[in-house]
Amino acid sequence: MLSSTNAITPNGYIRFRDYLQKACGISLSENKQYLVASRLGKILERENFSKIEQLVDVLERYGSSKLKEEVINAMTTNETLWFRDTHPFAILKDKILPEMTSSPLRIWSAASSTGQEPYSISMVIEEFKSSRPGVLKAGEKIVATDICTNILQHAKQGEYDSLAIARGLGADLQRRYFDKVNESTWKIKSNLSSRVEFKYLNLIESFSMLGKFDVVFCRNVLIYFTVDLKLDILKRLHASLKPGGYLFLGGSEALSGLSEYFEIVQCHPGIVYKAKAR
Repeated sequence: MLSSTNAITPNGYIRFRDYLQKACGISLSENKQYLVASRLGKILERENFSKIEQLVDVLERYGSSKLKEEVINAMTTNETLWFRDTHPFAILKDKILPEMTSSPLRIWSAASSTGQEPYSISMVIEEFKSSRPGVLKAGEKIVATDICTNILQHAKQGEYDSLAIARGLGADLQRRYFDKVNESTWKIKSNLSSRVEFKYLNLIESFSMLGKFDVVFCRNVLIYFTVDLKLDILKRLHASLKPGGYLFLGGSEALSGLSEYFEIVQCHPGIVYKAKAR
């Protein structure tokens, strides 16, 4: 059997790291050879590549879209859970939604992974509408994007096993918003999934075609990018927001050097960034 660890030579790792950053923005540090070996081992073995340089050669020379898709899928982290960090969802329900009841509501969940974030947002909207009958009459739409095609297919199906369901979802919400498929699988109800549209998107490329949004969730993804790419994406996120729209970042992500683009709104607990008009 091919040793994927031996396949990751120092020069090969540098070449692959550069390729990955150009392809999808992910910036690997100098000591992640073990991660590349574990994530790409099956691909290297299947293609009979003894060195990762051979994989990079094929990706660069022939531009195989299927192989590129496989590699990016393998290298993408898809750690998520329902109502992750809790504060953003409370801020959305208690502060933001009451401000946005007179026009069609558009929310973007960037890096939506297996769907827990956009479906959690949909639950928040449903709870808000139940507590205030007659609001959001103009309708609401959640656009959910990700770079990982396998994950998007999973998210579109809206089906989760008992382990995934248990990660952050209370029993009451599970009963209210999921149908039981079998003893170990639950499916999100259609009234929640119908307002979510899943799309493939690479954040390093233009996303102007998505249109303008009232709220953008871009959490726990910028940490994988270089400083310059983060700034570029944040400026383009600002352009995708309507004036006065809101941006949520991850708990370990900070917005610095862009005070002319965003105002920090302290919500006690939690913060959100409000887009300034430019």
